[in-house]
Amino acid sequence: MHSRNDLLQHFCHEGTIDCVQPLAGGLINDTFLVRTAEADKPDYVLQRINHHVFTDVELLQHNIETVTDHLRRKLLAEGVTDMDRRVLRFIKTADGKTYHFDGDSYWRLSVYIADSVTVDAVTPDSSYDCGRAFGHFEQQLTDLQEPLGETIPDFHNMELRLRQLREAVATNAAGRLNEVTKELELIGTHADAMCLAEQLHRQGLLPKRVCHCDTKVNNMLFDQQGRVLCVIDLDTVMPAYVFSDYGDFLRTAASTLPEDSPLLDDVDFRWDIFEAFTQGYLESANAFLTPVERQHLPFAVALFPMMQAVRFLTDYLNGDTYYKTTYPEHNLVRTRNQLRLFLRVQERRSDMLLSVIS
Repeated sequence: MHSRNDLLQHFCHEGTIDCVQPLAGGLINDTFLVRTAEADKPDYVLQRINHHVFTDVELLQHNIETVTDHLRRKLLAEGVTDMDRRVLRFIKTADGKTYHFDGDSYWRLSVYIADSVTVDAVTPDSSYDCGRAFGHFEQQLTDLQEPLGETIPDFHNMELRLRQLREAVATNAAGRLNEVTKELELIGTHADAMCLAEQLHRQGLLPKRVCHCDTKVNNMLFDQQGRVLCVIDLDTVMPAYVFSDYGDFLRTAASTLPEDSPLLDDVDFRWDIFEAFTQGYLESANAFLTPVERQHLPFAVALFPMMQAVRFLTDYLNGDTYYKTTYPEHNLVRTRNQLRLFLRVQERRSDMLLSVIS
């Protein structure tokens, strides 16, 4: 592999490279901060794209370029002047691409947004900010004309996840089937109901929109005064149901415990986080949500812990081949944790419906 300084020569960046150092954050791609020597030139973020996860890098970068170009046009029309702080800007290579392949890995370079911070703490305030920002992100992209592809096909397709579970049950590769009878029974009871999104889509009642598909608190940047600058980590931006952005945020943010905690009796659903995120999200997204989308937002909150339970249980039956584990029952504990969260969410579904339609 070439040195990182050699890699940077392929990009049409400004300034003289001073140093390249690891940048914390992100579990998928390797990320580095590139400092330039001149005070009036920007610093950059260099990333090695994980092409084992994102197998079609051309499609990945096409999606990101299309989305960021569209957002720039929107911001320009709004009179925004600090454009490079409000939307990511990727640097092109000499042949006009936003990535370079060095024979082994794919690399990309973007402008570093200085004096910005991420927030890791899940609070009602940060959840409100996230809801408003992710809803606005979706709203800005409702009139995007250029089609996008799925960077991870069927990423949030519940029907596919259930088929994978049934295959794991039939194969019983790790010989663990007898241990999970209760879990399979609970999943089976709700399986058909949890495929509602795909059913509505086939009926023409649920559209696919451009969604972020990885709505975490730390996937947006704030300025030093606590104002949202922009949404980041755009690798999973693709056509999806709005349920992906709404439900997956609450799966992690509104749970009282991490997804692998064995303290099942203490797993509960935080209503304060739900209310704050929902308020922010609807302030932005209500401009484009259909009645069907809005009334099924509580379904999305239940869908994602169930989907994650199915994925964890599938991996447990397959012998822990996908998720990293630290002990033999790790995926089983995760499964039970998410099923408990699912049941807690189910208990509040009617209350949630009143919140989202009022």
